[in-house]
Amino acid sequence: MTGDEVTLGDAPLRPADVLARSALWTGRPRDPDDPAPPTGRTSVSFGRPLLFPVPSADLPAPLRLRAEATGRRYVGMVVAFDLDALAGGQRYTGVRFEVTLDDEEAVAVRIDADGGALGLAYGLGPPRPLTVAADRAVTAGASRPGWLLRLAPRNDRPRAWSFGAYRHRFGWSYEDPAGRALLPLTYGMHAMLELPASATTLSGRVGLRVETSATGRGRTVRHQAAVQDTVRFDEPLPGVVEPSVAAVRLCMAADVASYSRRPNHLAERTQSWLVRALADARRAAGLDETAVAVQPQGDGQFAVLPVGIDESEVIPRLVGGLAEALRRTNEDLTADERMRLRVALHRGLMKPADSGWVGTAAIAVHRILDSPPLRAALRDNPGVDYVLGVPDVLYRDVLRHSALPPLPDQFREVAVELPEKQFVEHAWIHVPPGQAG
Repeated sequence: MTGDEVTLGDAPLRPADVLARSALWTGRPRDPDDPAPPTGRTSVSFGRPLLFPVPSADLPAPLRLRAEATGRRYVGMVVAFDLDALAGGQRYTGVRFEVTLDDEEAVAVRIDADGGALGLAYGLGPPRPLTVAADRAVTAGASRPGWLLRLAPRNDRPRAWSFGAYRHRFGWSYEDPAGRALLPLTYGMHAMLELPASATTLSGRVGLRVETSATGRGRTVRHQAAVQDTVRFDEPLPGVVEPSVAAVRLCMAADVASYSRRPNHLAERTQSWLVRALADARRAAGLDETAVAVQPQGDGQFAVLPVGIDESEVIPRLVGGLAEALRRTNEDLTADERMRLRVALHRGLMKPADSGWVGTAAIAVHRILDSPPLRAALRDNPGVDYVLGVPDVLYRDVLRHSALPPLPDQFREVAVELPEKQFVEHAWIHVPPGQAG
């Protein structure tokens, strides 16, 4: 294990979140007596930029006035990358990460050294938002587990130096020339971008160069290395969802079966699998993850989907995406590790409040999720990865007319009765065909 590996405190980027992997190369001829540089043998993994909306009302006063005068729009951007560990006693002593936006009118109006400047508070649990912008970052970050933790300030790491404010080319550099504090292998940074009002996508390129050092034959040798070609990104801009607006929305609740029986180490991994599978399902449905309100619940998750979606397209793609995500998750797991879900959908007028969502659908979806018929469907079909429950209104409005799986004849009608909750509703249960039995 090298010294750099000791500092790896963050989880590596998930494959689904990697934009590209690029090898690091040096153009300097090597002296035969020098330790070997990391040329071609060491790579960097670039993450896909994570974007979230920042409405003008949430901006600091100077930017709010600027937005009102110019009509320009603002988004937060979290970028991340991972460096490969070095071998042979080598270490990173300098890192420079650069973003170049295609549109020269798109600029970084703020370049944060850590999450504290964004308004995130760090403690023993997940980061807590102290500002509206930070709250939007937390909502968007639910689709990228661990990314916001990369922004935590750490005393044992060199502070980032930013460059390029109010330019379309900007970035961060980290230096440890004295070698007293090890540079990390995992990085996360945040910037606030100002974009033309007409912008619908954010495109550009990212690049990286590093300095490494190694000691050999009584002397220290430094090498400069960089990616040969910058890496292109092209991300759709997120829409703005005003949190105070009451509207009719589709919501989804999910719960892991037999979670309480899992030992702590497996429970922790299961939470990660759950978050990833549900985010992948929403991505398959074509949903803008930054417009989805996600409420973690340990062994489950409650999500409120954006206003104005086409349920006839979103629901089949969401269910199909979930099935595929669970298949990928479970294919390499043992029988004891396997993750099986109860899932419920509902629709109704909802509004966010101080401690969650207010509305009949937000309650009813959990009643269906916890109902005896849905629990029995999962218990009686041990071969399935999930079972789905929907209210009568969703079945009759959407699923009864669907030509895409899950098909209408793959549902059976049940009565959900919870006398202790004074709740009665007709519902429909779907058990995936081919797995049931």
